[in-house]
Amino acid sequence: MARLPGALLSAAILGFTLAGGALSQTAKDPLAVPKQSNADWWKNAVIYQIYPRSFQDSNGDGIGDLNGITQRLDYLQQLGVDAIWLSPVYPSPQVDFGYDISDYENIDSRFGTLADFDHLIAEANKRHIRVIMDMVMNHSSDEHKWFIESRSSRTNPYRDWYVWHDGKGETATDKGDPPNNWESGFGHSAWTWDETTRQYYYHKFHVKQPDLNWNNPQVHEAFKQILRFWLDRGVAGFRFDAITALYEDPELRDENVIKDKNGNPVINWCGDVQLDGSKTDNLPGEHAVVAEMRATMDSYNPETYPGTRLALGETYVFSAPDLARLYGTSDKPEFHLPMDTQLAFINKLDVAAFREKMIEAETQIGGNVPMLLFDNHDNDRMVTRYGDGVHDLDIQRGLAAILLAARGASLVYYGDEIGMQTTPPVRKEDVKDPIGLLAWPKAKGRDGERTPMQWDATANAGFTVDGVTPWLPASATYLSMNVAAASSDPNSLLAWYRALIRLKKTNVSLAQGENTMLDIGNEKVLSWLRTAPGTPGVVISVNFTAEPQSVDLSFSGASGKVKTLLKTPGARNPLTLRSIELEPFGVFIGELQ
Repeated sequence: MARLPGALLSAAILGFTLAGGALSQTAKDPLAVPKQSNADWWKNAVIYQIYPRSFQDSNGDGIGDLNGITQRLDYLQQLGVDAIWLSPVYPSPQVDFGYDISDYENIDSRFGTLADFDHLIAEANKRHIRVIMDMVMNHSSDEHKWFIESRSSRTNPYRDWYVWHDGKGETATDKGDPPNNWESGFGHSAWTWDETTRQYYYHKFHVKQPDLNWNNPQVHEAFKQILRFWLDRGVAGFRFDAITALYEDPELRDENVIKDKNGNPVINWCGDVQLDGSKTDNLPGEHAVVAEMRATMDSYNPETYPGTRLALGETYVFSAPDLARLYGTSDKPEFHLPMDTQLAFINKLDVAAFREKMIEAETQIGGNVPMLLFDNHDNDRMVTRYGDGVHDLDIQRGLAAILLAARGASLVYYGDEIGMQTTPPVRKEDVKDPIGLLAWPKAKGRDGERTPMQWDATANAGFTVDGVTPWLPASATYLSMNVAAASSDPNSLLAWYRALIRLKKTNVSLAQGENTMLDIGNEKVLSWLRTAPGTPGVVISVNFTAEPQSVDLSFSGASGKVKTLLKTPGARNPLTLRSIELEPFGVFIGELQ
């Protein structure tokens, strides 16, 4: 038995019982749960990402919109989320479906108006749901007025707002080669020749998404003003897109080619040699920018707004120290919650890998709050990446337990709570995403994880009216996998998510406690303990295999008795920590007695 520090604990205090494997409350309305302080609301938050084009169409044009989101706020309140993060709703040519922004201070007419946005904020606030905007600072659309001015002449005042450079070997009649070997995230060279001013401009992503020049102080001031515009309208914070790509090597040196074990260049999804990103990603300058934007957000008086304005980061980094740096320091804070993408995209059910990343989040990020997630709009959905086609429901229950019962804030991607799957197009002519258009069929793009929310079994999954063609077709799974069906099934994945979220909000150890890994030599079952001073500890155990498993989680300082809080439907209730029986891919959550 392992000895754990601290006194563990007293009698159970929750008023919950199990009913058919799902959680029901015996004492009070499950929505009337204790709230954290306005300053700390984000520390145990459940944030729900909405891809607006695909959530709910309110006007019958086949595209989701702001009023559609407002119509579904009661559902989100019942789910128990604290905030919704909206992928971009700004005016945009929609080449990259909103991440190519042509006006940062307005709403795209496809999604509604500023008045619709204000109405969404007001209705969300009534339900204690905060609204977080996507903030894209690495690049704009090439149709933004800044870039239109920038490319008009080399002497234009906006010229230095973007990254321009001469070609290699350029002459009066020959444009020469691109300045270096840097590649776009959308394939091929990251440099595009502009004939008007006879220079190349840099775009880390799509050719129609030119990179802003963060060496220009005017760019900094422009974005602080943009933040203020939305903060004044009552947004609760921002998710900062592609933030590690803000800066590039000032010497424009080539990046290194990644090679396989035989020394041959690795070829990526679009046929290019794969580069290591060392000159265009995660460079030091980004930290000062994030600290500057965070200071702008922190300057808003909490007396005029209910709580902290959250800085959430899209942070694809490759080590715990890199992640830790993105929180900043006490005198120069950066992100409240940089996303832990290392845990998110392990992409295999490997107990040791999950345990390692959970330990790192507990011990190597300076005591900061982790931001846990498994999904977003740019990657195959988690059931597609982790499922085996046989035990998918139980595997998703296990992943949800890790997401919502480990320490930290949690990010849920729309539809994951009902088990939505990646459904890629089957024909190139149906592809909308630029990545799929470029590299079909090797890469089918990101349409498959952006299909319409599956509300019910009516036409178009209830996303839009019958007879209208939605911007993407609903997955055929909607006939059985939808909110309406899940809401009436106490053993559904939706019931499981609701139960986990309520436990996360009402159980003190799950809301505030530390993680301590248990049974650390076990390669088949992931188990951990959540403890907070003065309240019973909670154990969580997740079977990563298709066979039943038995675990002994007893340790010195605990009585050995345990009360079931939540378990896989149909599983037995253990009486002691010494003998917890887990179904294939089963989950057990219990409170120490």
